[in-house]
Amino acid sequence: MERRYSEYSYGELRSEVAQLTEKTRKAEQMGMVNEYAVYERKIVMAKAYMMNPEDFESNRVYQIKGDPGHTFHIDYMNGVFAWGYRINLTGAAVGEREEALPISMLGEKVNQ
Repeated sequence: MERRYSEYSYGELRSEVAQLTEKTRKAEQMGMVNEYAVYERKIVMAKAYMMNPEDFESNRVYQIKGDPGHTFHIDYMNGVFAWGYRINLTGAAVGEREEALPISMLGEKVNQ
């Protein structure tokens, strides 16, 4: 049975990210798109557990890594997940439902 990332030590998480990065590289070279996407998501999750959730504040807006067209407004934090809404370039909320992003997907705080 696999362990949860929340049970890993920081060193184990670093090792896991390195192994997954290698698997991602190989999947990309072999054209295995689905496998590549799975490893990328696992990397994002492992990196989230390497970060401090206290570095992120509710009712603040953050950049989303890899998505320059949107920012993310955090309503509240739950572990390594930020719950809130994406905001497009015009300042409008995208979608009607709240979503959760791993904190490793968030970049710098946006000044408002």
